[in-house]
Amino acid sequence: MSGGNKDIDPSSNELREEDEESTLPELDLNHDATEPAEGTLANGAAAIARAVKHAPSSPGVYRMIDAKGEVLYVGKAKSIKKRVTSYTRPNAHDSRITRMIAATVTMEFVSTATETEALLLEANLIKRLRPRFNVLLRDDKSFPYIIITNDHWAPQILKHRGARTRPGNYYGPFASAGAVNRTVNALQRAFLLRSCSDSFFESRTRPCLLHQIKRCSAPCTQEIDFAGYSELVREANAFLDGRSRSVQKELSAEMSTASEALDFERAAIYRDRLAALSAIQSHQGINPRNVEEADVFAVHQDGGYSVVEVFFFRTGQNWGNRAYFPKADRSLSGAEVLSAFMAQFYDDKPAPRLILSSDDFEERELLAEALSVKTGRKIEISVPQRGERKDLVMHALANGKEALSRKLADTASQQRLFKAMTEAFSLPRAPRRIEVYDNSHISGTNAVGGMIVAGPEGFRKNQYRKFNIRSTDITPGDDYGMMREVLRRRFKRLIDESPRLTADTALVAVLTGNAEDEAPDSPWPDLVLIDGGQGQLRSATETLAELGITNVPLVAIAKGMDREAGRETFFMPGRNPFKLPPRDPLLYFVERLRDEAHRFAIGSHRARRKKDIRESGLQEIAGIGPTRKRALLHHFGTLKAIERASLSDLSHVPGINAETAKKIYDFFHEKAQ
Repeated sequence: MSGGNKDIDPSSNELREEDEESTLPELDLNHDATEPAEGTLANGAAAIARAVKHAPSSPGVYRMIDAKGEVLYVGKAKSIKKRVTSYTRPNAHDSRITRMIAATVTMEFVSTATETEALLLEANLIKRLRPRFNVLLRDDKSFPYIIITNDHWAPQILKHRGARTRPGNYYGPFASAGAVNRTVNALQRAFLLRSCSDSFFESRTRPCLLHQIKRCSAPCTQEIDFAGYSELVREANAFLDGRSRSVQKELSAEMSTASEALDFERAAIYRDRLAALSAIQSHQGINPRNVEEADVFAVHQDGGYSVVEVFFFRTGQNWGNRAYFPKADRSLSGAEVLSAFMAQFYDDKPAPRLILSSDDFEERELLAEALSVKTGRKIEISVPQRGERKDLVMHALANGKEALSRKLADTASQQRLFKAMTEAFSLPRAPRRIEVYDNSHISGTNAVGGMIVAGPEGFRKNQYRKFNIRSTDITPGDDYGMMREVLRRRFKRLIDESPRLTADTALVAVLTGNAEDEAPDSPWPDLVLIDGGQGQLRSATETLAELGITNVPLVAIAKGMDREAGRETFFMPGRNPFKLPPRDPLLYFVERLRDEAHRFAIGSHRARRKKDIRESGLQEIAGIGPTRKRALLHHFGTLKAIERASLSDLSHVPGINAETAKKIYDFFHEKAQ
């Protein structure tokens, strides 16, 4: 691939606090932002016409860019020049294309050798840059797999997620962690393979509990010899490779042989293993007879939303399904959404030999060719019209319709809550982005501030942020000072990256009726909630005023007497403190937002505290010196075991009296503030 354009750093489109991380899974929300549409249709068309002069005639990818340098759209074409030229013609473009053209000020191009390469590059760039006019795949977490390792004489069976760096046989993907956990548990009962770590395995002197409950054959203590365990591993691999019937026949024959020899104990073991295999297959619901390996996609649209339901079939078994709600313009058809979705879906996942689709789309053969090139084997994308394959697609479609119905019901409920919030807090419009802040520490140590983000469709966990309190001027335990630091760092960075709200730009947009034309995914909040009372509100108001920010609504939530939920008092600038009626749905919703911020802040604090403990050992606990530290580690083995120990267990350690045991226990179990 070649191209004369500059590289675009995809991280520039995301807000990230310096040195901070978010470790939680993604849940994207579709909300508008607070900026009027840029330019006019004539200006955009003129900018595209200028770019056409430098556009290559070869296959490749083009990027449409707005005045702020953000990518609006990524597209691919067999001839870039012809495709881009079509945007300059006075045709009747739909509203989505018209808005996209009007916002464009420049374009960039990347040439590729073939259209197939262009399709793969387009999918990769869309996932990285997340342009607002493309169909975007959301909740794109990696899928879990099952691995049976082969780097030890006694292989493990494990759940695996991420890069396949460990030697072994991988089976999947599974639709969810729950599906793979259930399957691993059933496979342990069926094949008695170990799941413990190598270090745990090597240190055993007697079988563990899993052997007692008949989920492991205990090769660690030679309860089974090498040949016998290897046979169990062979059977497990055969079952997961799709030879389930042959494995069941073998086990059934062994059970009959043992029964005829009057070895009823061994026969009972085979009986239990057969029952475990039957349980695996019964939990999988629909199982095709003639489809060994396939992914099934079905798209459905209703209420302005699109859902793509995906089923995974491997080795003739159903390994689960998942519903996706891609972000797409309402003007796009189901086939267009599905085409864009599939290309992004397989950008970082291996494709099966067969892909079944509910809708035909224009680039189906091109996508199949691209996936074949990428995987090195022939990939077929089919739109079945009859038979078992058609039944699989219709089953997926029925599940997709049910998932979208549930989402629409949830969305309607959320809209009512947001409307009630707008009225209760006197907001200029229903909030599209809510940020909630909380701090956590123990006596001022390992202080961490947490920010969570929510919107009309739920929590936006990929935008959660934690702030390690770094200021040396803050007195330990000063919650007001911590809140000032968190808000100063957050909004100062926001001003640097998106300075348009330092004046009342967004408010003007709302008052003038231009809010509907705003760009999506604005990082600016429509409402800031703070866990605390009048003091925290005053600190937040003063901090934002110092930064020149006066148009972001602030609400502080003070807990009731005895910190009782349901009796919260709300504080806002310029208003008397007020409460919401008991059992008000809005009150429960705000409590949920606050509790999520509290959970995230405490989790971040505990992670930081454990890291400090690992680095400094147990000396951080008063009264614990090298001698007692050695005694504790000798008795429990690991720091994690010490952390989990009860007060009674700690008291039995030589050299640890009751008072010291209480200090150790309180250190690990003291409730974070």
